[in-house]
This record gives sequence, C-alpha cells and structure tokens, in this order.
Amino acid sequence: MIDLHTHTTASDGRCTPPELVARASAAGVTVLAVTDHDTVAGCEAAELACAAAGVEFVAGIEITAIRGGADVHVLGYFFDRRSPVLQSFLAEQRQRRIDRVRQIVDRLATLGVRLDADAILAPGLDDPGKAAGRPWVARALVAGGHVKNTNMAFEIWLARGRPAFVPRLAASPAEVFERLHAAGGIASLAHPGLNGRDDWLSEFAASGLDALEVYHTEHAPDAVARYRDAAQRFDLAISGGSDFHGDASHGAARPGTVSLPRVDYDNLRATSRATASGSDTSS
Repeated sequence: MIDLHTHTTASDGRCTPPELVARASAAGVTVLAVTDHDTVAGCEAAELACAAAGVEFVAGIEITAIRGGADVHVLGYFFDRRSPVLQSFLAEQRQRRIDRVRQIVDRLATLGVRLDADAILAPGLDDPGKAAGRPWVARALVAGGHVKNTNMAFEIWLARGRPAFVPRLAASPAEVFERLHAAGGIASLAHPGLNGRDDWLSEFAASGLDALEVYHTEHAPDAVARYRDAAQRFDLAISGGSDFHGDASHGAARPGTVSLPRVDYDNLRATSRATASGSDTSS
C-alpha cells in the first residue's frame, strides 16, 4: 500500500512520527509520506523510523494557500526539505498560524469562553518547527468542558461563519507551487472533492500545479473517476492517501485505508524528476 497523505504531532496529528510509522507498517503500508501542515519538522524522525521498518519514505508537506478567501491545501513531494528559501517561507506560514490562534482565543474571550493562548500554543512556542492550528484550539475547548468533542468545537465556534472564526492570511496557490518547484519538488492539489471548486482546476494547472489528489478518504468512487478524468484532461499526475491524523473525529481510522496505485506513484515520481530537470536547465 502507498499512502502519501498523513499527519503527525508536528502539526494537527495525534501520533508522533515513530508512532505513525509503526501504525503504517503494521497496516501494510510500503511507501509513506508525512505531509504535516506548513512544516517538515516530523520528516527526519519519520524517515529514520521508516528505514528501520523497511518502509519507503517520501518527503512531503501540506501547505495552506488562500484563493478567494477559501483555504486551498497543496501537497508537496520529493522536495529538498532543507532548502533555505522553502524553510523561510514555511516559518512565515507558521508564524501566521500562531497569530491566528491568538486572534481566535481573543475572539472566544469576547464571547465568554476563556482559554489560555500560551498553553494552547506551547508545543509550537517550544518547538518553532511545529505548526499550530484550529484543531489545537478545538482540543482546548474539549479539555475545558466547553464542548463534547472537536467536531462540535468547529460546528459551534471555529468553522467558517461561526462566531470565533478568523480568516487566514496565507500565500496564493501559484506562490506555493513556485516555492515547491524552487525546492525541487512537485505540487498536488489536496482532496479537491472537499474544495467544491472544480472550476479552479484549469487555473491551477496553468499556474504550475503538477498533480491532483484523486484518491482520498472523503472521495467516493464517482469522485475518484471524476478526478482521474480531470487529471488526464489537464495533464496532471495523480496522488493519493488516507489523510490519517490518528484522531477518531478527523480523517481515516488508520494509515493505508486509501492507497495510491503503484502505476500512479511511479508516474508521480517521474513527474518529480522531469520537474527537477526543467528547473535545472532554466537556472
């Protein structure tokens, strides 16, 4: 099985990188990408654990962009995770995340719900490589007895249109594609079926998108067929994964519940080599 979409405690996952690899290996995953939000902090530990478990590791990330006020999640693969330019860009993204969490906590306070922003952000403040986010606030709301579970936290307080929602500041999709290409990687649009904006696909393809996440936990068979057709129409490679978070209220129950076919993985790797070659010849 090939799972190219998973998360760890470096962002909003509940498993440490070694725990994630152990679960993936036990589930029969043979190729694994860690794709934490706006950070590669979990990659080194995951790579070491994969080597010990005999699992092929792929450097990955899920970068949040903004288009028309909506979040657009972009998966990156096969890049140089030590690229100084990429690292600087990701540090900016993570600082914006911290700022947003503080704004959310302030807004909750005006609504009579008091949380400790420093306590919520402690993992990210102690380790700047970790990426904060609304799930951290949601868990604090659960721990404080304000809601029963994280889904309820989003439904009542944190989701778009709810009282404590704060719009995100982030780069455009085209800038994210460019940053990944500059680091030698490729860009794949995450879970397009959740975006509900298929009309943006042609724009993204023209702006440098390399692949489409056709296989995803929330994609039913008809969505898989639709996005396979879209990938062919826009000459995009295909990616896929479980979006495992280790959280019963968010994503797949285990790694490998969604697997990318080997032929698509091989084509994705070939796309990576072609992209890197094109970057080399133009510089």
